Amino acid sequence: MTTHQTRWSQFGVLVTVFFFWGFVAASNEILIPVFKNAFGLTQAQSQYVAVAFYVAYTVGSIIYFLTSRLIGADVLNRIGYKNGISLGLLISAMGTLLFYPAANAGSFGLMLSGLFIVGLGFSLQQIAANPLAIMMGNPATGAQRLTLAGGVNNFGTTIGPLLVSLAIFGSVAAGGNVANIEAVKTPYLILGAAFVLVALFLKFSSVPNHIDLEEIARDEAEDPARLAHKPSAFSYPQLVLGMIAIFVYVGVEVSTIANLPAYLKLPVEQGGLGLDISMIAPFVSLYWASLMIGRWAGAAGAFGAPIGVRRMLTLLLPYLAFGVFLAVNTFAGYSVGQFLLYGAVIVVMIAATFASRGNPARMLLYFALCGIAALLIGMSTTGMTSVVAFISVGLFCSTMWPCIFALAITGLGRNTGQGSSLLVMMIMGGGLVSWLQGWIADHHGIHTSFIVGVVCFAYLAFYAARTPGLLRRQGIDLDKLTAQGGH
Repeated sequence: MTTHQTRWSQFGVLVTVFFFWGFVAASNEILIPVFKNAFGLTQAQSQYVAVAFYVAYTVGSIIYFLTSRLIGADVLNRIGYKNGISLGLLISAMGTLLFYPAANAGSFGLMLSGLFIVGLGFSLQQIAANPLAIMMGNPATGAQRLTLAGGVNNFGTTIGPLLVSLAIFGSVAAGGNVANIEAVKTPYLILGAAFVLVALFLKFSSVPNHIDLEEIARDEAEDPARLAHKPSAFSYPQLVLGMIAIFVYVGVEVSTIANLPAYLKLPVEQGGLGLDISMIAPFVSLYWASLMIGRWAGAAGAFGAPIGVRRMLTLLLPYLAFGVFLAVNTFAGYSVGQFLLYGAVIVVMIAATFASRGNPARMLLYFALCGIAALLIGMSTTGMTSVVAFISVGLFCSTMWPCIFALAITGLGRNTGQGSSLLVMMIMGGGLVSWLQGWIADHHGIHTSFIVGVVCFAYLAFYAARTPGLLRRQGIDLDKLTAQGGH
């Protein structure tokens, strides 16, 4: 097997964990309205599901950061990246065990505790897996590899809501519409067993455990002699601003879909679709499938194919992903005819992808502007038009994580692990921004609450415009680095 083939096989093993992150994160959106009804919660209180899960990332990252300071060395540099992912999987498996007593007792608190521990394990996995995915190959195509891994993540987000909804409500075809909270324990216990199996498989796989961060930093620089090894990750402005970017990005991505079910339930005369809770799963699935659609398009540059083939993949892969969404929802018994026109919205995302020409800063800027437009259209319309506009936020969030992550850790060298932990810490934005939008929805209406996402996208546009200049002052030219990757 060639070195190229070996790297791709190792990368294939690594991205398995990305699937799990997506499955659990998207399933939360089914749990939120179910818990809201079952426990008599307000919209803001129902967002405690998102708060518990995403704040766990922050707690895990703080533990990682403090432990690194205590031992005088970066934790992942000490134990290894592969070992860190395996340990994180085992921690998450422990969290899934709590779903059994929580479901039997109908305890909201225990459910939240289980999600918190699952998120705690995910934090360590994210800290290790994201930079590892970027660095397993040419640094110039690191963002595209992370985008590809994100596409696998969003396959999990596409089927997660359907399976959890099936477990809670039973078969849609059979007319199931009564929530059975006890049924939640089955998919999560199966998921926990899968965590353990993948942890063991990864431990004994050929995925690299250690990476040469100094060599990668030299490869990224136009003039390696200009690189300054700073004592702390906080000394790099692209990382500090990137931490805020991760906070608001995860915030808008999660808060939009976490609050969409409440909008879908609104009566038609109030602008919603008047849907029963049991019928929201395909809409949640399409939102997360939208991230898969966008990431499959953005991942075309990760393949070492001629430019003409990559362009063709950029056109075909998003519609292949859309086909996956249609297929799995049809198999689950939902009507997908109402979603067919969404194919036209995908054209806008493909155009933005081509316009970015593989540059992560440019892609982040264009997608942020499209996200602002989508939310404003959704807020100024009603019915299916507004729902499609809100769902399309998923398309424009799709490649933001890899773009921000790649921009923020570029040039960090031996501070990469520390920088990664600080970025993962900011995933708490998913919980806090969701709660903020829920609070605004309680006081000013769910339609108005989506203004929160507009503010988030505005900051992301600022970060995209600001970062290239910061990197140039450190001897790193994004356009030249991107060109080295063959884009």
